[in-house]
Amino acid sequence: MANLRPLHQAREFDLARDSLRDLNSFLHQQALGQAGPPIQVRNPDGAHSIAVGLNAELDVQIYGHVGYYVAGMNKYASVTVHGNAGPGAAENMMSGRVHIKGFASTAAGASAHGGLLVIDGDASLRCGISLKGADIVVGGSVGSFSAFMAQAGRMVICGDAEDALGDSLYEAVIYVLGKVRSLGADARFEPMTDTDRATVKSLLAQAGLNHDAAEFKRVASAKNLYHWHADADQEY
Repeated sequence: MANLRPLHQAREFDLARDSLRDLNSFLHQQALGQAGPPIQVRNPDGAHSIAVGLNAELDVQIYGHVGYYVAGMNKYASVTVHGNAGPGAAENMMSGRVHIKGFASTAAGASAHGGLLVIDGDASLRCGISLKGADIVVGGSVGSFSAFMAQAGRMVICGDAEDALGDSLYEAVIYVLGKVRSLGADARFEPMTDTDRATVKSLLAQAGLNHDAAEFKRVASAKNLYHWHADADQEY
């Protein structure tokens, strides 16, 4: 069993000295319902699964680079990474806010149901894959197959997008400021409406970014994949 320290001694963890188990145990047990300053995590040194499965309105500040699945399954909490994040950041997030101040690796925000994921830098392949309702704002560019099979939610990309953006897209909507190398199957550009511009402006403000919402392009589903067509010969 983790060695849980008194609350007043545990608002700062140094993972060069403290164990990851102690940190996560504190976040899941002692910190619940306790008001106080942000919980600071120093020297993460690429550790995996930091602040995973949080279920309280906590403010967690991580200073340094993290590995896999930081803030995965997040609910209610605000988690900020002052560095880069490995694969699966904010994977399956339910609510709350996750902010990556650097770059994010593969599958950031995968299957996220709610909340807001902000990535200041670039995101790698498959950002927002199977998105299920969360909002994602990327300050830089995204890799190939981002928003693949995204079912619901919104993604704002302030840089460029690589190949197959929005492949097999459902009801999610993507807004892109930069160039799109190619769209995926059943994704298409659509006219921006006043509602779209208001949405982009609001999400940019929440992410602390200053771009002109009118310059973004809308990508949504053409809805040809919603039903099977026998005469399509599996070609769409």
